[in-house]
Amino acid sequence: MLKISNLHVEVDNKPILNGLDLHIEAGQVHAVMGPNGAGKSTLGYVLAGRDGYTVVDGSIEFMGQDLLAMSVDERAIAGVFLAFQYPVAIPGVNNSYFLRTALNARRRARGEEELDAMSFMRQLREQAGLLDMDPKLLQRSVNEGFSGGEKKRNEILQMALLQPALAVLDETDSGLDIDALRIVSEGVNRLRDDNRSMLVITHYQRLLDHIVPDVVHVLADGRIVASGGKELALKLEDQGYAWLKQQGDTRKAS
Repeated sequence: MLKISNLHVEVDNKPILNGLDLHIEAGQVHAVMGPNGAGKSTLGYVLAGRDGYTVVDGSIEFMGQDLLAMSVDERAIAGVFLAFQYPVAIPGVNNSYFLRTALNARRRARGEEELDAMSFMRQLREQAGLLDMDPKLLQRSVNEGFSGGEKKRNEILQMALLQPALAVLDETDSGLDIDALRIVSEGVNRLRDDNRSMLVITHYQRLLDHIVPDVVHVLADGRIVASGGKELALKLEDQGYAWLKQQGDTRKAS
């Protein structure tokens, strides 16, 4: 599904990612953890194609295609989805209209018929109900006046409608109380299948109690420094990141 090789990325001429390697198979959920400033969000932004992130070396292959050669629109149509840590509001753009426009753009690109308004609204209400979203939010401007939890539910609603092949969740647990975390996590877990991969970026083990990953990676100093099963996240929760730094210092000394 995704093969990242020797990825080097700069922001304002400052190195952020320094030779990152990451392979994700179809159907897998990978979690990326790491200290502040390690480059976790940068990784998500580079995959989505956000401006201001300069790839100076390395490659990203997505479903056999050169992801870096694709525009933002082409990536979205191909099935790359990014759920933001801080979803932005879009004043004046109706939430339902926004979602229907995005969904039908993907359907057109795949040679499928567009959904008419009634068919779309049935699907939208069903998915919103599963996320326990207030139906009134569907008729407001995108994320305008939404609480933090409502914004995150709206992100997962977008994901449920668009059915991406690769979903990147950037600190989806940020700002959520326990109940909202459970509902959002259930929404994510409903979308797990053999043809969809997920990259979950998080600081905390609590999210991974709900969205159990196949593989956990630790990102530090712009590269993957450790990988393992879900027990690695538990070790980080218990011991922090100091042991990784000691490990790195020992390797340098040898």
